[in-house]
Formats: sequence, C-alpha cells, structure tokens
Amino acid sequence: MTKGELLDERKIWIDGCFDFAHHGHAGALLQARQLGDELFVGIHTDEAIAHNKGPVVMKLEERVMAVDACKWSTQSVPGAPYVTEPRVMDEYGCKYVVHGDDITTDANGNDCYQQVKDMGRFVVVKRTPNISTTDLVGRMLSGGTEHHYTDPSSQLTGNREALDRINLYATGPDGLGPHSAVYTWNGDSGSLEQLVTPSEEVGRGLKNKAFYVDGAFDLFFVAHIEFLRLVRELADRENARVVVGVHADTHVNEFKGGSFPIMNQFERTLCVLQCQYVDAVVLNAPPTVTQDYVQRLGTFANIQKVVRGATSPKNSEKYAWPQAEGLYHQIQHHRYADLHTQDIVDRVLKCSELYEERQRKKGWKSQKELQMQQQEAQQAAAN
Repeated sequence: MTKGELLDERKIWIDGCFDFAHHGHAGALLQARQLGDELFVGIHTDEAIAHNKGPVVMKLEERVMAVDACKWSTQSVPGAPYVTEPRVMDEYGCKYVVHGDDITTDANGNDCYQQVKDMGRFVVVKRTPNISTTDLVGRMLSGGTEHHYTDPSSQLTGNREALDRINLYATGPDGLGPHSAVYTWNGDSGSLEQLVTPSEEVGRGLKNKAFYVDGAFDLFFVAHIEFLRLVRELADRENARVVVGVHADTHVNEFKGGSFPIMNQFERTLCVLQCQYVDAVVLNAPPTVTQDYVQRLGTFANIQKVVRGATSPKNSEKYAWPQAEGLYHQIQHHRYADLHTQDIVDRVLKCSELYEERQRKKGWKSQKELQMQQQEAQQAAAN
C-alpha cells in the first residue's frame, strides 16, 4: 500500500499558534471540521512562535487545553512545526491542511504553507474578520473601551451577521447539525427569548435537568475551561445539561473597570459556544441570579443547581436566592482556580516592550504577506 493510499481525504489537518482561545481560531477549526470527519490540530511550541512571530501570552500547556476543549477538535498535536511539514500530516493520515485566506510567513519571510501548496494538499477557508491575538494584545496595551457593546439589542441580537455566526457556533461536533441552545435575557422587560433552537436531544436534556453557571468569561482561558470541564463532569454524573450565562459588557465594566472586558460580549459568547462542555448560552445574563430569572429560564431549562467557581465569595448577595433555596454549589479547587483575567493582562503589560515589538513586527509581516497574497492571486488568475 502506497503512502497516498494511506491518506484519508476525510482526515483534516490544521495548525497554528492558538494564542488565546478567541473565536477566530474556533472559526477556523469549525470550517476545517466541516470538510471532514476528523480534525487534527497542530500546535506550535512557545519557542517556535517566539522565533517566528514574537512572544506568546498563553503557554503551550494552556493552548493545548483550549484546543482540546473545542467541540470541533478531534485531537491536538502539541509541538507541530511552525512551517507545515507533509511528513507530520502523513503520520496522522491527513491528506489536506486547512488555513485561512491569508498568508503566514516564517522568520525568514517565507510562506509557511508553500510546500503543501505545491503538492496540492492545501485548502483555503475564510479568515474570521475583526479578531486576532494581535487585536486583543493591542486592546490591553491601549486600555480603551471602543470595542465594548453599549447597545446589545442592536449590536448583537439585532445584527443579522452576528446572529448568523452565533447559529454557526451553536452547531454540534460535526460543525453542521444543530446542538446548543442560545437565549437572550431582557432585563428591562424581564423576558427571555430563544435565539437558537437546540437539537432535540439537548432540548430534552435541558428541560429534564440543567446546571447554571454565569460570568464574564473574558479572554476565555484555562481557568474558565477547567471550571467548565468540572461542571460538565458534575452534570454528567447527574444526567444534567450545562447552561452558561454571559454578562453584558456594561455589567463587566461596572464591576472591573478599565478596559474590561477585553473581549466584547459577542466575542465572549462565541468562545463559550465553541466549548464542548456547554449545552446552552444566555446572552445579557443578569449579574444577580434571582428567583424570577431562574423561573423564566424554566421555560427552556429546569435549573437544579447554580454552580460557582472555587474562589467565588461564599456570601455574595448576587447568589443569595440560590443559596437560600439550596441550589448553590461550589466547585472544588483546581490548579488554575487562582488564575484570573487580570493575571493574563499582566503577562502582556509586564513585557509590554516585547509585545509592542511584536505588534510592529506583525505590521511589517502583514504588509509583506499581503504582497505575497496579491502575487498568488494574480498567478492563479493567469492560470
């Protein structure tokens, strides 16, 4: 049997840095998964990224956890080479590698995918607009709030493009069929609206028994991921589903101040939706869990527990009602429990000069990569 016969067109390879679990990365994984039955995700080392691009914010272990938590990822492959090698793809039986419709270069300015392009093993998908690790680092360094949603009803739930992407991210592990439910809470009217209908299986499960968690989930890093994994374990033991309330930008900023949240509500919602531990998401979730809110949720989900993280204050007024009703449950301490969003921001600010240099380097590389992309398009048109 030849090597070509061992390669499977339904096994897809994708690789990258995956620094921050932002929805742009998830969007690439989603599109790649839609092209096959299995998705293998190569993740570059900290050293390789530092050499070719600049310092990472999230360490390799953290980036692997983020990829493993994505519902469209079949298997992560830590230590994948920065310049894509057919030999590594062959080891996993992947015939094709998927990448966005931009060009990525190495430290020498060479196209990281040129070899697989020449071999006809390269597939292009649309790059997710308006989000990148570089954008997020820039927000931290600038300290601005221009990215916040001040009117979610028009910017989010009233935005057809945003709703279409929410529907996409609510799909199941195959990236095609329905799976997760999405609701939006209107605090003024005290009403709950369903934006995305879940699969029949998930819908039945939600009405049978569900556990509720809420928060900002800003930058969606390992502390959030491990917390949700533990909630999922707890829910599975009791045959329950997991509902996640995502707070509005205004509520998060009132509590944390500064430029927080670094990701706006749309971006944070997509991060939560792509996570395999989540069955339903509530947009504009209230910061205080009240009896009225849980009863309104009851139309779609039978909330039996309100679960909080290991470091949450035990006597918070925001959870007074579930505590009084015996619904409150605090998850056990885990190794990332003391890691907070501010700690991630501090990583960037502590080495601000290095990250500012990364931003400058990215600008230079982007200009060169755009020129290469235009040349490639001209060559394709000529052929």
